[in-house]
Amino acid sequence: MEAVEELVKLSDPGEVGRAEHNKIDRSVVFLSNIAAWTFPILMLAIVAQVFLRGSGMNQAWLDDFQWWLYGGAVLVGIGYAATTNSHVRVDIFFDNFSKEKQTRIEIFGVAWLMLPFIILCWDLTIHYAVSSVIADEGSDSPNGLHNLWILKVFMNMAFILIGFACWGAYTRFLTRLTNPVLWKKLLFAFPSTMFLINLAVFYAIWWFLRLTTPSDITNREIGRHWIFGEIEFGAQEIKYTIVITTIVTILVIGIAWLMDRGDKAED
Repeated sequence: MEAVEELVKLSDPGEVGRAEHNKIDRSVVFLSNIAAWTFPILMLAIVAQVFLRGSGMNQAWLDDFQWWLYGGAVLVGIGYAATTNSHVRVDIFFDNFSKEKQTRIEIFGVAWLMLPFIILCWDLTIHYAVSSVIADEGSDSPNGLHNLWILKVFMNMAFILIGFACWGAYTRFLTRLTNPVLWKKLLFAFPSTMFLINLAVFYAIWWFLRLTTPSDITNREIGRHWIFGEIEFGAQEIKYTIVITTIVTILVIGIAWLMDRGDKAED
C-alpha cells in the first residue's frame, strides 16, 4: 500500500489524501492541472527559439514569452505545492512526531508563517501591478512581447490563489483537531486574520480620506494624516491603525463566536 502511495505522489500528488480535501483544495488542484499544460508549451517555445537563433532569425518576443510562461506556471505551482504538501521539506524530526503534533506544526507553518507572507506579497505587488497598467508597460526590446502589465497583474492575482490554497490546507489540518467553525479558523490563524484586517482597515481609511479631501491634496500628504501616525504606550509607540486593527480583529472573532453559539442554540 505504501508503494502505491509513493507512486501516486510521483505521478499525481493532487490525488494524495483526496478524501480529506475540501472544495478549496480541489479547486486549486483543478486550476493547477490546467496551468501545468504551460510547461510543454514552454518547452516548445524554448526549442523553437534555439532553432531560430541558430538559423540567424532570433525572435525577441519568444524570449519574453518563455519568462511569461515560466513565471505564471511557477506561481500557480506554489499554490499546488501548498495544497498537495509537495514542496521541499526538511523532516528530520517531523516524521517521528505523533500525528497530532505534526498537525499542529502544519497549522503553525501555514497559518502563522506562510499565509501572512503571501498576504504581504499581495499587498506589495498590487501597487506593482497598478503602476504597470497605468504606464502600459511593455518589453524592453522593440521586438519583444509587449503588454507586460498582463504578467504583473497575473502575478498579483496568483498570490490570491496561493492565499486560498494556504487557507484550504489550514482548514484541512484544523479539521483533524477540531470542528473548524469560523471563529476557530480566525482565532487559530490569528496573525493571518489580523494582517488581513489591518490591510482592510488601512485601505478603507486611506480611500475615505482620498475621496473626502480636496483633489489638490497629494497622496503623500494623505499618508501623513494623523490617523496614520503613532500613539505612545509608555515607552512604546504603536500606530493608530494597529490599535484599530486589534480592536476590529477581536470584534470580528467575537461576532463569529456569537454566530456559532446562535447556530448551536437553534439546533
